[in-house]
Amino acid sequence: MDRGEQGLLRTDPVPEEGEDVAAAIGATETLSEEEQEELRRELAKVEEEIQTLSQVLAAKEKHLAEIKRKLGINSLQELKQNIAKGWQDVTATSAYKKTSETLSQAGQKASAAFSSVGSVITKKLEDVK
Repeated sequence: MDRGEQGLLRTDPVPEEGEDVAAAIGATETLSEEEQEELRRELAKVEEEIQTLSQVLAAKEKHLAEIKRKLGINSLQELKQNIAKGWQDVTATSAYKKTSETLSQAGQKASAAFSSVGSVITKKLEDVK
């Protein structure tokens, strides 16, 4: 495969923020004029593709908003649906189920303890009478 066919699959290192800028400039100096021109063409092509994708995304978002408007879906309804879906997802997790079971068992034990304390107090009061 020659460089032109590789396109976006090239694995040339891209300097990250904070890396030595001088090293990146030095790498540019080692490229031939032909390689630099090829990279400039590729850069222009990628920038054009990004612009096209942004325009397509904007058109899709506009279409989505129109569909929602026609269906009568408003932001409040979407928020309610998202909260309901989120709660459903939370309750489906094993951690929630285990916690729920533990709290339920603790509640039952506490209820039984209060009940027995209540009956003891009632019995003591009857004994006092």
